[in-house]
Amino acid sequence: MERFLAFPLEQIPLVAAVLLIAFTVHEFAHAFTAYKFGDPTAKEQGRLTLNPMQHLDPIGTLLIFIAGFGWARPVPVNRYHFKNPRLAGIIVSLMGPISNFALAVLGTAILFILVVTGFAGQLPIFVTQFFNLFVWMNVLLFVFNLLPVPPLDGYRIIEDLVSPSLRAKMTQYEQYGSLIFLILVITPLSHYTIRPILNTVVPFFVNSIQSVFGMFLG
Repeated sequence: MERFLAFPLEQIPLVAAVLLIAFTVHEFAHAFTAYKFGDPTAKEQGRLTLNPMQHLDPIGTLLIFIAGFGWARPVPVNRYHFKNPRLAGIIVSLMGPISNFALAVLGTAILFILVVTGFAGQLPIFVTQFFNLFVWMNVLLFVFNLLPVPPLDGYRIIEDLVSPSLRAKMTQYEQYGSLIFLILVITPLSHYTIRPILNTVVPFFVNSIQSVFGMFLG
């Protein structure tokens, strides 16, 4: 069975725990930011919450275990509530990935504290495994969600950066883009498209965050 999964079986509980936190904080960040900009849509639909069950997407969650990357259920956003729809839209889209990056930094900080204080050697091995996965997967979600393809946040940012006329044309073909994206993610094509990007960029960010904390240790 392990050959069909992106993670060893013994890591599945840790991955599930990381996902509950990472996906929930990501979508809450979208909902909270949209609400602060004047859009009550997510709040009215019960998405302005840290309850994981309100944010998990069945397909996106399953793909994490199979393909190694995935997504949560998108928070509904009504741009017409924003005073400046394009600027607010960009910030709302960015806050999801940024929240994952912040979690990765937090996880790295905790790991370094455990090492510096000597607690790392006294705790069960799964604790350090959890935080290593926590850092890696949050950086993965940060990078993955910024890819400029639907239905990811990077695509939403591009929509708000282009002209209204081009945005309208993009919306017309968005459903096909999502289908193509799923094909690229699920099929072996991912080894030649998305995965090389992730395998290069994710380690770069993980190593960069660790290097910053490493400088404080001298």
